[in-house]
Amino acid sequence: MQFLIVGLGNIGDEYAETRHNIGFKVLDALAKASNIIFDDRRYGFVQKMRVKNQQLVLLKPSTYMNLSGNAVRYWMQKENIPLENVLVVVDDISLPLGALRLRAGGSEAGHNGLRSISQQLGTQQYARLRFGIGNNYPRGMQADYVLSPFLPEENSVLQESIPIACDIIKTFALSGIDFAMNQFNKRKSSPCPKPE
Repeated sequence: MQFLIVGLGNIGDEYAETRHNIGFKVLDALAKASNIIFDDRRYGFVQKMRVKNQQLVLLKPSTYMNLSGNAVRYWMQKENIPLENVLVVVDDISLPLGALRLRAGGSEAGHNGLRSISQQLGTQQYARLRFGIGNNYPRGMQADYVLSPFLPEENSVLQESIPIACDIIKTFALSGIDFAMNQFNKRKSSPCPKPE
């Protein structure tokens, strides 16, 4: 069985380390652990990997965030992957840094990447793994915040949470979303250390 695992982000070196690109970072970690390298394909950087008896199609859209749905729809059709086998890894400002929440569907909560996917697929009922990036920004500065890099003191939290995000993806593919939600959504995230 095939699954489409989508990590959201923006292409380009200037975006590589930004909060908005945590979806790319999670997929990069998943690929690195399996010694695979992404290929530059239509609408995205794509590679396949196996997790036991399941095949994962990893996709980092190259369309920029607000057109992510074009890439998701294309690769779902190309690989004949049903909606219930799609998982989108996305940054979330409403969760504390490093917190992880798996959901079977729901609103886009103002996220342009999710909005594009929902528009292209005609539904909000696709799984998403929400990766908390915190919300420590002044009012009206959300866009600047999500496009800013993580702070050095936040890296220890990322190093702890990214491997767990990879485990969630594998569990989703092997055991289904309900089992994965029960397994991981109860987990408490460790608070980010305060800067000195």
